[in-house]
Amino acid sequence: MTTSALELQHVAKVFRKDGEIVRAVDNVSLAVEKGEFITFLGPSGCGKTTTLRMIAGFELPTEGRILIEGRDMTNVPANKRGIGFVFQNYALFPHMSVFHNVAYGLKSRGEDPARIRDKVKAALELVGLAQAIDRYPNQLSGGEQQRVALARVLALEPSLLLMDEPLSNLDAKLRLHMRTEIRRLQKRLGITCIYVTHDQAEALTMADRIMVMQKGKVEQIGTPQEIYNHPRTLFVADFIGQANAIRIRTSGYADGKAWTDMPGGWRLSARTSGGVPITEGTEAALVIRPERIALEADPGAPGTLAASVAAATFVGSHVEYELDLGEGKIIKATMPYDPNARLHQEGSRVGVRIDQESALFIPLAGH
Repeated sequence: MTTSALELQHVAKVFRKDGEIVRAVDNVSLAVEKGEFITFLGPSGCGKTTTLRMIAGFELPTEGRILIEGRDMTNVPANKRGIGFVFQNYALFPHMSVFHNVAYGLKSRGEDPARIRDKVKAALELVGLAQAIDRYPNQLSGGEQQRVALARVLALEPSLLLMDEPLSNLDAKLRLHMRTEIRRLQKRLGITCIYVTHDQAEALTMADRIMVMQKGKVEQIGTPQEIYNHPRTLFVADFIGQANAIRIRTSGYADGKAWTDMPGGWRLSARTSGGVPITEGTEAALVIRPERIALEADPGAPGTLAASVAAATFVGSHVEYELDLGEGKIIKATMPYDPNARLHQEGSRVGVRIDQESALFIPLAGH
């Protein structure tokens, strides 16, 4: 049995605020394998950064244990954990050159000057900044500063790399480039990485697995494909990508699928979240991604829902539709743009065909 690079065992962080007990992190458990890239994803205040800081040793958990490579590190000081931490604001020393910024941690450890020079040069080569070794932070772009911060951590050869929203201060184009670079480096080095973000695109494109958090609790842990295609809760479905959620009452359940009988005599069936049985008459959300909806010119076509086109927006590669199903139910559909096909015009009536293999019933009890 292999030892996990990192293991969180029922970790919690409790604060007292205005006389009340606040569970900022509540019973989080996770096992991370060596070389994995794990993303903590969730909105501001969900507990993801607090969890990261407890792993780093900057804060101590109120409950639970933190194991690094099988050793209990729960109460071990941060500088004894063998962890590298990349901060959101880079934390570079403005009065120091790139060389001295990257060398700072090595000097603090008392390493030999010759080894320090070699390690600094190697780290800067890794991040593509060997030519900037004598520059100062104010002579670098935002992306270059972030790479210096990364090189400073890599020079220490940590067993675990922690990154707290490292790209949030960069523009969109540079963020796209840097997330590719970080993932490339992580794979090349085989280093275990925990990456905190509120950006779903970063999580989906970078992670081996994603841990989605809300209000201090873990909503779901899984691969990007699992999280996107098989959300366990309505929060996960809505937070990752776009999702339509149609409130509906089920008519029955069998073999992992629930269904509802529709006007016109046809049956709408879909998988249930986690394969959990749903009893007849359960109020649920039918969750479907916009790209899994097709539109037909005939609003009365068999097996479709009649709708009015509330909006049609051309965005280059595709067309985004807002569709009014009546009774205040608005859903979105995304269709690839075909220059040879006519767009459905605002105000027109259409038939909405749902890909029932991609749809998912999530019970609304507790939501």
